[in-house]
Order: sequence, then C-alpha cells, then structure tokens
Amino acid sequence: MSDQTAGSGHEPRTHYPARTPRAEFYTYFALIFLAAIPFAAVAWLWAVARDRQLPVHGPLARAWREAEALTPTIFRP
Repeated sequence: MSDQTAGSGHEPRTHYPARTPRAEFYTYFALIFLAAIPFAAVAWLWAVARDRQLPVHGPLARAWREAEALTPTIFRP
C-alpha cells in the first residue's frame, strides 16, 4: 500500500533567498582550508608515490576544493 499523502503538492514550499557571503563564511572557509592543507599534501604525496607522476592539481587546489565543498554545508538553512 502506498502513501497517498506524500508529494501531493499541498505542502508549502519554502524558498530561501540567495544570501551574500559574510565574514563568518570566509572565516570558516579559511579555517577549513588551513586544516585541509596537511591532509591534501599527504594525499598528493601518496598519489605521486603510487602513480609515479604528478597529479593535475596540487595540494593547495585539493585543499581549496575540500574547503569549498565543506563550508557551505555548515551554513545550510
């Protein structure tokens, strides 16, 4: 038996307006970026040793991507 109430279209939809990044966002981004650099460097060195060639992106690019992915999850409504 299926639930007929789910997805009936009668739920109010909440729309959050786009927010501009604030100083708090950049502070968390910087902290996460700085914390991710050592881990990214170890992962980069491991990839160099394993594959015996330089990866396309360096450790700073990897740390930047990690901070870029993690910081917005902290600020989700």
